[in-house]
Amino acid sequence: MPLLRENRAQAEQGRRGPNPGGRARVPAPGALLGTAPGLERVEPARRGLALGLFTTCANPTCDSGWMKVWRSRSVPVFEGGWSCSPACTRAQIEAAFLREVEARGVPEEVHRHRIPLGLAMLEQGWITSAQLRRALEAQKAAGAGRLGHWLVRQQAVSEQLVTRALGLQWSCPVLGLEAHAPEGLTAVLPRLFVDAFGALPLRIAAAKIVYLGFESRLDPALALAVERMTGLRAESGLVQESLFRPAYARMLAARFPPVELIEAASESALVQVLARRVEKLKPVASRLVRLKDCLWLRMWIEPQKGPLPQIDTVRDLICSLRSS
Repeated sequence: MPLLRENRAQAEQGRRGPNPGGRARVPAPGALLGTAPGLERVEPARRGLALGLFTTCANPTCDSGWMKVWRSRSVPVFEGGWSCSPACTRAQIEAAFLREVEARGVPEEVHRHRIPLGLAMLEQGWITSAQLRRALEAQKAAGAGRLGHWLVRQQAVSEQLVTRALGLQWSCPVLGLEAHAPEGLTAVLPRLFVDAFGALPLRIAAAKIVYLGFESRLDPALALAVERMTGLRAESGLVQESLFRPAYARMLAARFPPVELIEAASESALVQVLARRVEKLKPVASRLVRLKDCLWLRMWIEPQKGPLPQIDTVRDLICSLRSS
């Protein structure tokens, strides 16, 4: 079949380009739309040709051979790779699922401060021994409340100084809320995670960094999940309590991308559900990330044009992982 041989030669030539070594080229991580993983720079009008014709299925066990040449399928794309069939989509998602649950049984490292808050403030000369003793006695008598609350309540120190001392404990900055606009930050992570983990997206800087604010303790696992999903570097810090709570309430009241919560009876059933959702939506990009006991699947239905997607162009899916 001369035509098939000619098309095949052209396909190989186009894929290699001017590469005398003959090695297949892998797109560099920087060749993405915005910064989100898997969003390749493909013009919408040419996406069918670039992804659906003369391309390589991302499933390493794909056995469809040259039958894929005649398919006009250009989506879905999962973690930067195109799949030529529903079976290959499932294989890709299963591999990602196993990757994410591999460390599920490893307990999360608990951060232990080198110096307790009271001693740190005493060392800085911000409180006296008598003030610390009174606050500790009040905390013990009440059986509740953080030491910083009792120091402020007894007018030993200001709230700003307590937040500063907490920042010294965590070795992190104290962040402000200047020009905080929650409506433009809801695509950082789903509302469920904002609510469950007490994270407050604050702002995007230089289209490369997302600042996350917390009230009293940082959450490195959440910051890592945000980095992996968005491609932005996450910088965490503390926010003064009286400023954090109203801003946090405004954040929860804002409109977030659509989210679906799912449950499955087994891991294989869960993989099947995820694969079906990806096949149904046909995203131009998608990614799977684990956050503690949850799996977070994000699907882009349109190419991303900035550091964050528009809330109407992505769909989130969250499922819980039960320890077997």
